[in-house]
Amino acid sequence: MKLTRRQTLLSGAALPLAATVPTGASADAHAASLPTHRDFTLGDFKVTTLLAGSRSVDGPHEIFGLNVDDATFDEVSAANFLPTDAAQFFFTPTVVNTGSEVILFDTGLNPEGTGAALNAAGYTPGDVTHVVITHMHGDHIGGLTNDAGEETFTNAAYITGQAEFDYWSGAENENFEAKVRPLAEKFSFIGDGDAVRSGITAMDTSGHTPGHMAYMLEGGGKQLLLMADVANHYVWSLAYPDWEVRFDMDKEAAAATRRRVMDMVSADRVPLVGYHMPFPGMGFVETRGDGYHFVPHSYQLI
Repeated sequence: MKLTRRQTLLSGAALPLAATVPTGASADAHAASLPTHRDFTLGDFKVTTLLAGSRSVDGPHEIFGLNVDDATFDEVSAANFLPTDAAQFFFTPTVVNTGSEVILFDTGLNPEGTGAALNAAGYTPGDVTHVVITHMHGDHIGGLTNDAGEETFTNAAYITGQAEFDYWSGAENENFEAKVRPLAEKFSFIGDGDAVRSGITAMDTSGHTPGHMAYMLEGGGKQLLLMADVANHYVWSLAYPDWEVRFDMDKEAAAATRRRVMDMVSADRVPLVGYHMPFPGMGFVETRGDGYHFVPHSYQLI
């Protein structure tokens, strides 16, 4: 049968939708249809983003754009081909292999999802030499231990921001008490401008949480920003940085941080990895009007 041009276009257009099926990488039958990891090169660093999980969440306007009306939210969503009844969330820890260290940034929702993605990428939890926690929301620390309290990354040292640790240690937070407190003696602490190691520098990006940190990677004369949760969605947060996000603990500070970071990466043409950006999580940012536009990575850093 000979396909018409329209039939060919429609059949091709359907292919990317397979990746948007609501899934949870560790527990959902659809998980096998999703990718598990993606490798990039930055100088001597091998950077691997891991898809530790993905799920659909109802009612995105109850999460994003809390300070805009329904009509505005619906208009922006329609202009960007987004449904308004659900949001697809991605959970993307990142591995940086320096050649002598295997550094994992954040640990996902649980050890099963992150462990499966690590294994697919050619690593085991025992290979991880350092775990860097950008902030202590549950979807970033959930993989530190299993339900029995057993440590996942038994050979790793743990690093996080001092301000972040200090806040949560006094917050009586269930996730912190279960996942971080038992490992507290293994943690070391850094601040804005400190280096995890040569070529990996911490950056204060507080607002989403009191001590939220991003990390700038530098190698081969190039840079890559691991922005974690500076922006939680490529349209409803990154493109509209002043839109309030339910998960941001200090909404005014989070918006100011988004603008500061997006101004920097757009002006300097620095790619970034966002923990909740559409997988593989990497892209560029350009200015657009009073906001920004996320340009997904294609082939620049393969």
